[in-house]
Amino acid sequence: MARVRAEPVPGLEKEIIVVDDCSNDGTRDLLAKEAEAGQRVLYHDVNRGKGAAIRHRPGRGDRDIILIQDADLEYDPSDYATLLKPILDGDADVVYGSRFKGGPARSAFFTTGTASETTC
Repeated sequence: MARVRAEPVPGLEKEIIVVDDCSNDGTRDLLAKEAEAGQRVLYHDVNRGKGAAIRHRPGRGDRDIILIQDADLEYDPSDYATLLKPILDGDADVVYGSRFKGGPARSAFFTTGTASETTC
């Protein structure tokens, strides 16, 4: 979580919301410490999957941009600026990032009626 917290998002206010999807590996104990330090942590009583974790956000209508990051850092936080750029520049409404084995980070971004792809 330290890498996500440390990654700058210039021009944006960052709020990190952690959703524990009924972990049973000691994660809840670690997250309790994060919550004590002011981190926003939400808990599921049963495992409901990633989709439910994404939907479980109080006040979800009050953010302009939402970036989803798995705890295992499947996506490199240093790519945040690249993913956010098309939205911040007004060129995209949504950006989907993906990693291809052995290749550079790539992002595809979409606006109403158009699609484009860029390599980072």
